Amino acid sequence: MTDTKAQAPLETTGEPSGDLCIRTLAMPADTNANGDIFGGWLLSQMDVGGGVFASKVAKSRTVTVAIEAMTFRKPVYVGDLVSVHATLVRLGRTSITVHLEAWVLRRREDHSILATEGNFTYVSIDDQGRPQPVQRSDAAHAI
Repeated sequence: MTDTKAQAPLETTGEPSGDLCIRTLAMPADTNANGDIFGGWLLSQMDVGGGVFASKVAKSRTVTVAIEAMTFRKPVYVGDLVSVHATLVRLGRTSITVHLEAWVLRRREDHSILATEGNFTYVSIDDQGRPQPVQRSDAAHAI
């Protein structure tokens, strides 16, 4: 049996939530042969922003261990200003789960649009690349 319930459209306008981690401009070099911005390029920008946030929380190096629940809501075009915002979802013993949102500001428009969002999990590592506990007392102040 097929579910035929109509769902409300996903809200893609409004204001970003969380900490601004990175802001960049989508350029022609970031496109495929059809002139569209690669989803992988956007995902990598989100990962960079999430890594900045996770390292700030952990007060250490972090590595990406999982990406889940990615939702590409709207396309990103050449010339769009892309801003990645991060919100802490979960703080584990060695891991940090971050909700990331990529918002775009299009040329000649005065409002941002939610393009992509997802949850990324990072692990705090020591100088030898081994997982280490997140310093919780410092993590609470970093947010």
